[in-house]
Amino acid sequence: MKKTLLFLSLVFVSISTSFAQTKEELETQKTEKNDQIKALKGEVNAIQKKLDALPGWRIGAFGVIGGSFSQFNNWYAQGAPNNSSGNIGITFNGYANLIEEKFFWRNALTANLKWVKLDDRDDPDDNSNFEPTTDVFNLSSLYGRNLSKSFAVSGLLEYRTTLLNNFNDPGYLDVGVGGTWTPIENLVVVIHPLNYNFVFSSGDTIFESTMGAKIVADYSRTFSNINFKSNFSMFQSYKSNNYSNWTWNNSFSYTLWSVIGVGFDFGLRNNKQEALNYALNTLEIPDATFDNIDNDLQTYYTLGLAYKF
Repeated sequence: MKKTLLFLSLVFVSISTSFAQTKEELETQKTEKNDQIKALKGEVNAIQKKLDALPGWRIGAFGVIGGSFSQFNNWYAQGAPNNSSGNIGITFNGYANLIEEKFFWRNALTANLKWVKLDDRDDPDDNSNFEPTTDVFNLSSLYGRNLSKSFAVSGLLEYRTTLLNNFNDPGYLDVGVGGTWTPIENLVVVIHPLNYNFVFSSGDTIFESTMGAKIVADYSRTFSNINFKSNFSMFQSYKSNNYSNWTWNNSFSYTLWSVIGVGFDFGLRNNKQEALNYALNTLEIPDATFDNIDNDLQTYYTLGLAYKF
């Protein structure tokens, strides 16, 4: 009996030692493979950086798709016990940039669209359709001739409007010349002291086209699974600050699998002409002027499923 117990103990110790050695060997192999993967990723990133520095076109796009849908039946705790509701939001950020040794041509398109509906099935007179809420469209084209590695003389054309409601009413077209500064990679700063801001609108409104200065700062970055874009665009009217405006749009996405991930967009905007137009024509305040209106900060955000091309 003692011999049997001794034999079983020796077998157990042998198996445990063998298992421990096998586990340690596997852990070591895993660490070595991870180190190799990191090294290969570093080499791939270095090659991609060299490719990005080559002259030619750079084309890409990413954005966010967000939405939710719900339906309630006989949910008596709320004001409309039988209703269907939903919202859909789409954000698109696309670019096509031609980068050469002596010149560049940067083109960008940004759109943020959102629809919302609330259908009270007990109210036959309510609107059961999806109604547009967020409505942003921005198209820009920047051409420059390099004077040095980080500075160029440039011309900019930028168009901003809405697509779903009141297309080109108002619409803004900036045309100007000046300089473009690229202090670091992926950051483009445009300063155009000679710029005309064309404003398109219908009827007798307060919108007015004026001469002024245009300042744009754009930063775009893609690294690993993260895409980020921030664009600040400002027009400073030489006639009056009432005709000045600025917009700041930001987009962020994280790729989880293939081209799909999660994303977040938000924007800020200040435009006194739009605030006065809203007070006069929507709120119907007849005595509204630039001096007495509440020019509240305009904001939006979209959170949802992200995509990348």
